[in-house]
Amino acid sequence: MYLFFLAQGLDFTQIAVLEAIYNVTTLLGEIPTGYIGDRVGRRNSLLIGTALISLTLLGIGLSGSFWALAALYVCWSMGYNFRSGSEDAWLYDTLTDGLSEDQFAHVRGRGESVALAIGAGAAIIGGYLGSIDLSYPWFVAAGVTALGAFVLLTIDDPETYERTDTTDLSLRRTLSIIRQTVSQHNMRAFVLYYYVLYAAVTYLVFVFLQPIFETVVLDFGVSESQVKSLLGWFYAAYSLFGAGLSYYTGAIRARLGLRTWFLWLPFIVGGTLVGMYFVPVLALPTFLLIRGLSDVTRSFAGQYVNDRIETIGRATVLSAMAMVSGLAVVPFQLGSGIISDVVSPLFALAVAGVVLIVGSTGILLWETPIER
Repeated sequence: MYLFFLAQGLDFTQIAVLEAIYNVTTLLGEIPTGYIGDRVGRRNSLLIGTALISLTLLGIGLSGSFWALAALYVCWSMGYNFRSGSEDAWLYDTLTDGLSEDQFAHVRGRGESVALAIGAGAAIIGGYLGSIDLSYPWFVAAGVTALGAFVLLTIDDPETYERTDTTDLSLRRTLSIIRQTVSQHNMRAFVLYYYVLYAAVTYLVFVFLQPIFETVVLDFGVSESQVKSLLGWFYAAYSLFGAGLSYYTGAIRARLGLRTWFLWLPFIVGGTLVGMYFVPVLALPTFLLIRGLSDVTRSFAGQYVNDRIETIGRATVLSAMAMVSGLAVVPFQLGSGIISDVVSPLFALAVAGVVLIVGSTGILLWETPIER
């Protein structure tokens, strides 16, 4: 997608602005859409979001200006707003129906593994489609996403949700539930540790992967005409590596535990981001590593937060967590875009790595994010 934006004449700062628009929209829309998901049902919220995303993907493929993309990014973010909290809320409540809510991370990890494995094949096809015309992958993605709307029509809301009385769930009460959740011991530190620092820094990795990949492979003598198809194959490896780690999410949790995982995570990621600035070829394995870690970590974070909230207001609380990430990533995006234009994307990610290490150290000295 970023090669598509660059081909439209956008620079890194404009791309960073688009991402900032996306996250500002997330900031403003997450709690209202999460509230809607709690009131009208998880399935209906997912259906609205999926339809909106499909139409937006089609529009991006047809657009050719920064301002058109800016408007579409607002719609794109709103689509994911409707899905972000309701997705995990639907899964957790469904597992609660079968008294298996403690298996959330395991089941979510297996689902993510299947998605990434299928995405590996899509990445290869997308690479070749992009080498013909960078708009084609957007059109195919819009069509495939639209199929999701038809799938959603075949599912129902969980019984756990349907038994919950949401008629008196006012916005005031919902905000009170969010405050109670965040004020819990360790939760405030966890929000800063994961949803602010880690999520913001790894988001930048996904933003700059494509231009850095292009720079690295061109330095190895790959011709310009081969870059897009080669990128497709890299994304396939990228997805398969993430699929492999995600498949074993439950086993990783049993072996290491959430506390050990989260304590080491920012230092490993931050160190690799700094290291690849000095040895650029390390960027390729670093991207693979961070992708794999991020998918597993997202499942662990969902388990940790879901275990500490009730069914009523669940979608809104999870949306609030996404809202926090959306707010935190905006200054990171704008700063990294400017640094990338002035120096390079590699240097921008190295700076982000330092911020992740220093910030995580400060939070750990203040309060442990994960209780024993």
